[in-house]
This record gives sequence, structure tokens and C-alpha cells, in this order.
Amino acid sequence: MAQIQEHPAGSFCWLELATTDQAAAKNFYSSLFRWSPNDFPMGGGATYTMFQLDGSDAAAAYTMDQEMRDRGVPPHWMLYIATADADQAAAKAGQAGGKVLAEPFEVMNFGRMAVMQDPTGANFSVWEPKAHHGTGVKDVPGTLCWADLSTPDQDRAVKFYSEVFGWEIEAGTDGSGYLHIKNADQHIGGIPPAERHNPHAPPHWMLYFLVDNCDASAQKAKELGGHLLMEPTTMEKVGRIAIVADPQHAVFALFQPPSHN
Repeated sequence: MAQIQEHPAGSFCWLELATTDQAAAKNFYSSLFRWSPNDFPMGGGATYTMFQLDGSDAAAAYTMDQEMRDRGVPPHWMLYIATADADQAAAKAGQAGGKVLAEPFEVMNFGRMAVMQDPTGANFSVWEPKAHHGTGVKDVPGTLCWADLSTPDQDRAVKFYSEVFGWEIEAGTDGSGYLHIKNADQHIGGIPPAERHNPHAPPHWMLYFLVDNCDASAQKAKELGGHLLMEPTTMEKVGRIAIVADPQHAVFALFQPPSHN
């Protein structure tokens, strides 16, 4: 297990489930990933669930409010990107053609955040850490290991994220059209070619969770009430991947690296 002391600016630092059934989500993810749920009051009878893995924060969940449901927002995983200055990141996003959906605001003493949408339509949040820096563990099953941006417009996405976060985004050598995202010296995610974007789904960030055995985890997800949108599939020289919708239909991916095959 690798502990995370801090997240470099531009890295993926937190992940948060917006769901319509928090109790069911706690049961599903705790069983699937060995997460331990801890509830904290948010006021108004709402609670914020912090999921821990071996004592370190791994993710969180909350129940979507009526306003979100009325707008037709589906259950989803929200990806947070670390920043040294949430206000500056929001300003940059606006200048680069994105939308600021929630202006920067304080989250008690934990940090400062903003919610944004890139010019292609994918939502994400930024996090300026104070008392809480984000996830505290990596490189073990049940932790975030990658994220892909599913979008119909690679070029526009590349321009936006490069300007806002300084990412280097470039094609690999396999000719697939898949673009690799590099933050400083770390590869953190990618942008698949436009033809792999589902035209029936809005642009979105797909979160990948590390697992020891993709087939076993996919089967367990099904037994727990989830649905497989993509059966376990081996991607040559990459690993084995499955795409899952949890019982409330929030979508995520399972990833088994080649060394675990």
C-alpha cells in the first residue's frame, strides 16, 4: 500500500459518488472494494459518507438533493482535480471556454472547491486543500488508478485541459488514436478517440478502480445488484477492464493490470 501525503496540482485527488440511495451504495461499494463507510452530518438531516480503506480516505458519497433530481442529473461519480488556487482555476476554465457550474466556495475547514464543465460537456470539480488533501491511499485494490475522458471532441478537450491544468496530452505509439494525459511526470489518464464515445451518453470522466481479478470483481458487482455495461475484456499491453453500473446506475470501470493477469 502507498500512502498519499499530498496531491500535486493537476492530479486526480478525490472522487465522490452522487447517488439516489446512499444506504444501498454503502452496501454495494463496501462489499465490492472492502471500503469502510463513516457517516458525517451535513445539516438538514443529510449525511456525507467517507469511505476508508485500511484507515485511509478512499472516496465519498452523498444523496442527491431534489433540485439535482429535478434537473435530471443521474447518479454519477465526480472526479476532483487538485489545484493550489480554486478561484484561479475557475477563472482559467472560464477563459478557456468552460463553464463554472458552482463558483468557488469553502467546504468548512477542509478546503475550497468549484464545479466546472469543460467545453465538450464533461463535468469535474477542483479542490484546493486545507485540512483535507483528498485520497490518502493508492496502488491497492479499491483505489482510483486512472480516469478517461469520454468526449466527441478530443482537440477541444486537449486545448482546454492543457490551458487550465498544464497537462501534456499526446498520442501513444500504437496508432489507436488514444491520447495519454501526463501531469508533471505522472501519467494519470487518457482521452479515447471520438469514435469510442457513446453518442447516447453525455461527455464524462470515467473512473477506473484497481482490482486484483477483474472477472471476479465484475461477477461480485453483478451479485451485488450491479450491471455490466462491458464484460471483462483484455486490452493488449494494457490490462483487463470491465465497465459497471452500480444498482443506482452510477458508472465506473474495473482495472486489472497485466502483472495481475
